[in-house]
Amino acid sequence: MKFQGTDTYIATNELQVAVNAAIALEKPLLIKGEPGTGKTMLAYEIAKALNKPLLTWHIKSTTMAQQGLYEYDAVSRLRDSQLGDERVRDIANYIKKGKLWEAFEADEAPVLLIDEVDKADIEFPNDLLLELDKMEFYVYELQRTIVAKQRPIILITSNNEKELPDAFLRRCFFHYIQFPDPATMKDIVEVHFPNLERDLMDHALKVFYNLREVKGLKKKPSTSELVDWIRLLKLGSVSAIDLDKVDFVSHMPPYGGALLKNEQDYTLLDRLRRFGR
Repeated sequence: MKFQGTDTYIATNELQVAVNAAIALEKPLLIKGEPGTGKTMLAYEIAKALNKPLLTWHIKSTTMAQQGLYEYDAVSRLRDSQLGDERVRDIANYIKKGKLWEAFEADEAPVLLIDEVDKADIEFPNDLLLELDKMEFYVYELQRTIVAKQRPIILITSNNEKELPDAFLRRCFFHYIQFPDPATMKDIVEVHFPNLERDLMDHALKVFYNLREVKGLKKKPSTSELVDWIRLLKLGSVSAIDLDKVDFVSHMPPYGGALLKNEQDYTLLDRLRRFGR
């Protein structure tokens, strides 16, 4: 089966090609793009489209690569030994499987999401090179090698917060999700609001893209913020005529808090409004 997007996820032709190429090459798919462009949701939609189980590993700044393989709870074993618990005889009782181990042992090849890999330490990607390449790792406590029953479909996302090592990049198929153009964005909005009035959509998109063009914005509004904003426009019965007045000088967009996420950008627009008068 090939990935062609879903009813709830609009995938461009370039993105479809990237997903299917990574699957064919049996390489992890590294996805970059602005926050809010659907990188994380892509894994969920691939799993749904291909009818595959999904495993998710959300990376934090404190996440270690070893946690994706397994963790040995020596403290619990020591405590149980002091209490005379019979479980201490089998060290496997104190081995916690990580997401890669779960993916390797799955009876059906799953989709494995490694989300926001660039949040972790710079050595994190390097520490997974062998496992992602050979699809196996060694458990020293059990003196056993875990080998993947079948190669999982691996999707790795990055917000480009830090550079990833070249050795890691060589092992991945790379795709950058470009921010949707207005035509693609219309398709995305229609998925979420199939009965949205055409004039309201057109004016909302005009305000949205004009806001993204304001020079100096610290954080441009993303697709997810546009969806939230349109939901508020509908709830507040805002009309296309109301949006037609928005010029960021005499009239600001209603429910602007759905689009702007920090005080610097509010200050910037306030300065534009004062200077424009």
